[in-house]
Amino acid sequence: MDNEAKLRPLCLAKILYEQTDEDHFLTTAQLIQVLEEQYGIKSHRQTIKAEIELLKQFGLEIEEVKSTQNRYNLFGRRFDTPELRLLIDAVESSKFITAGKSKELVEKISSLASNHVAASLKRNVSCEGRIKPGNERIYLIIDAINEAINTNKQISFQYFQYNVRKEKKIKRNGEPYAITPLHLVWNGDCYYMVGVYEYKQRLGSFRVDRIAKCPVILEKEGTPAPEGFDIDKYINTTFHMFNSEHEEVELICDNDVMDSIIDRFGEDVTTYANDMTSFRVVVNIAVSHVFYSWVFGFGGKVKIKGPENVKEKYAEMLRAAVTGSE
Repeated sequence: MDNEAKLRPLCLAKILYEQTDEDHFLTTAQLIQVLEEQYGIKSHRQTIKAEIELLKQFGLEIEEVKSTQNRYNLFGRRFDTPELRLLIDAVESSKFITAGKSKELVEKISSLASNHVAASLKRNVSCEGRIKPGNERIYLIIDAINEAINTNKQISFQYFQYNVRKEKKIKRNGEPYAITPLHLVWNGDCYYMVGVYEYKQRLGSFRVDRIAKCPVILEKEGTPAPEGFDIDKYINTTFHMFNSEHEEVELICDNDVMDSIIDRFGEDVTTYANDMTSFRVVVNIAVSHVFYSWVFGFGGKVKIKGPENVKEKYAEMLRAAVTGSE
């Protein structure tokens, strides 16, 4: 068998994959023409028919419309167009994927469709003006964290924050963190690593795009997670992954904010009737300024009933926010 004969079914599959879909067909004559123009491979009607049958036996879902000029298309694909659209929307909206990588990923995702569908997908893409990070190492960072999770190893890394001059400053005077990563979590448009501190043996969360460079995977075995740790509960009760002590807090909520309470704490959250216009909910949450800002955002429709120390801390925050405003 010569090389042309070996390559013909592969090239034919590639042509069908790229140039046909549910709405676009190629005739036998067009397939013969494309094979010769793009790959320099000569063919004829019977050869095309035989190769199509071979590809069908291999598992490709190829539709054949019989007529004076038989038409073919590849209609079975791993991803439907709406699924590709969802993936592209996720990439576009992600704040942890850089602008350059976003464009690259959109190209790769679009290539899973035919050229016709890919063109329509990319026409609707716009990353301009969106807030995107500048940390191009983020994919190496994620890969290292994943490897440490899979091998139960600790990692060492530096973590930065911005100062008032918008300069990146390494926290803890450059001293690296030693953490056992447990999970990578998407929360509030950002990507976080949840892990256990080596020396404190408590949970912490870190923005992946704020890790200064690729973490070093240590030889040390990982520190086990606290007993009873549940990542879903941790996400639901930690506001924007801000680390703080958990407390049981009772809230009084207007009836019309039930959707928001379920969005925040899940459908399994236990609620109690308070009166005709409100309900009570008791949740174990990480009490922090992020939690207080969440409460404030409801404009009085969510109130903190207790405990007293949480109510007083909220009042202190409100007083501090308006200090000097008179």
